[in-house]
Amino acid sequence: MTVKLAVLLLTPLIAGLMVYLVPTTKGKNFKLILVFAGSYLFAITVTHILPELYRQHEEVELIGVFVLAGFFLQQFLEYFTSGIEHGHIHAHDHHNHQHAHKHVSAIVLLSALCVHAFLEGGMLAQPNSPELGYDASAVLLGIALHRAPAAFALMTVLASQLHSKQKSLPHLLAFSIAAPLGLIISTYFVESKMLTDNGLLYLYALVSGNFLHISTTIVFESSPEHRFNAKKLAVAVAGALLAVVVEYLI
Repeated sequence: MTVKLAVLLLTPLIAGLMVYLVPTTKGKNFKLILVFAGSYLFAITVTHILPELYRQHEEVELIGVFVLAGFFLQQFLEYFTSGIEHGHIHAHDHHNHQHAHKHVSAIVLLSALCVHAFLEGGMLAQPNSPELGYDASAVLLGIALHRAPAAFALMTVLASQLHSKQKSLPHLLAFSIAAPLGLIISTYFVESKMLTDNGLLYLYALVSGNFLHISTTIVFESSPEHRFNAKKLAVAVAGALLAVVVEYLI
């Protein structure tokens, strides 16, 4: 659990601080990183998480319901985050808005991101029954791959919105803590039997729906006009292949 907590905390924290070294995300390399992360996340969801959930749960139709709920929950959260959790940046001009409005806007943005991060962390909790659950290492890698650009995007947007990178640092710290907090609380609930193994499986399904929404959105946004791009396709295939390798060969 210590390794999980360290990865969940340090990955977004370090990635967010990179805004001091790389002030913009408009380069092609950043988009390719997003495509790789999105493809890996999608592949690990459909080859690893969902098959395990359907194998372990007798009432499989409920798993599908929770996957759908997670998908549309993520759609709802993106009304407040503008897609920052998949690296999408909307840096608008806020000169005509009052400072108080900007602060509230930043809090709402951060709150929505933290809800998503909290659920992600909770997904890494392991059930009491050893025959249930899955190898969380592959999922942890997927979470880390997409949280890094999300943290960088968060710092970029807030630095523009608050006109200060320093003022954005507490928001980055809160975002970095959200996923570890989700892991700690969900683990406590599982160990104290406040959250049953079936309840934890439903949580897995809910976050799987989040993953499907985020990953497919990343892939679609990488080619908004549906033009063929060999480099992006190669990167996407590489991300998916990594997920397959992690699932079946490691």
